[in-house]
Amino acid sequence: MLNTIIIEDEKAAQENLVEALAAVADDVRVTARLGSVAEGVDYFTKRHEVDLIFSDVQLTDGLSFEIFNACNIRTPAIFITGYDEFMLDAFESNGIDYLLKPVQQEDIRKALVKYRMLEKHFTNQHSLNHLLQHIGAPKKQRLIVKKGVENIALKLEDIALFYTENKIVYVIDRWGKKYIADRNLSELELELDRGIFFRANRQYIININFVRGFKTYEKVKLLIDLTLPELNHFIIVSQEMAPQFREWMYNA
Repeated sequence: MLNTIIIEDEKAAQENLVEALAAVADDVRVTARLGSVAEGVDYFTKRHEVDLIFSDVQLTDGLSFEIFNACNIRTPAIFITGYDEFMLDAFESNGIDYLLKPVQQEDIRKALVKYRMLEKHFTNQHSLNHLLQHIGAPKKQRLIVKKGVENIALKLEDIALFYTENKIVYVIDRWGKKYIADRNLSELELELDRGIFFRANRQYIININFVRGFKTYEKVKLLIDLTLPELNHFIIVSQEMAPQFREWMYNA
C-alpha cells in the first residue's frame, strides 16, 4: 500500500485529487489531508511516516515549501499549482513532479508511474537515500554515448531523438550521426528536461528543437515531422498522447 498525504487548502481540490487517485490506482491510501503550512509543520513534527506527498504550493498562510524547510522532510513530493513560477523551488523541496492546474487523471497516473520507477530504481541499488539527491539535482547537460569503442560526451542540446530497436537505444544528433546509449528510454525520460524532450511513444523520445511540425494521422493520431535531412523514421504519437503533445508544443 502506498501511503500518501494531501496538502491543499481548497476542499474541492482535495476531493478531486482523492477521486483521481482512486481512479488511477487501487493501492494508494490517503492518510491525511492538510490545509495550511501550520497544519503541515504540526503533522511532520510528530514524525508521521508517509511514502509520497501531494502538495499545492500556495496555501492560505504561505507557501508549502516552508513545511519542507521547517521539518527537514525526506519524503518525495508531487507539487500542484496554477503557476509555473515555483518550479525551481519545487525541485529543491523534494519535488519529483510539478503539475499545473487543472490536473487531469492522466497527469496523476503519470506522476505515480514516475514515483514507482524512481522507487524501484533506487531500491534495486539499496540506496533510497540517494533518491532525493537524484530528483533534486539539475537536469543533465551532456550524455555519454558510444561510437564503436569510443565514449563521447554529447551535449543534450545536440540530440535530436532517442529511439529503441532490438532492445538497443540509439541516439541521433543534429548532424544525423548515430550513437548507442547505455540506458533504456524510461531511464532517460526521468533524466531529461520535460520541456525539451517528449516521449512520443514506446520507441521514441524527441527534442522539440528539431520538430518542424506535425499533422493528423489516421484521424486521431499525429505524425511528427523532424528537421533532420534524410531521417528515415516514421514517428507517430498515439491518440492518448496527442493532447499532451499538442500542449507540449504550444507551451514551448
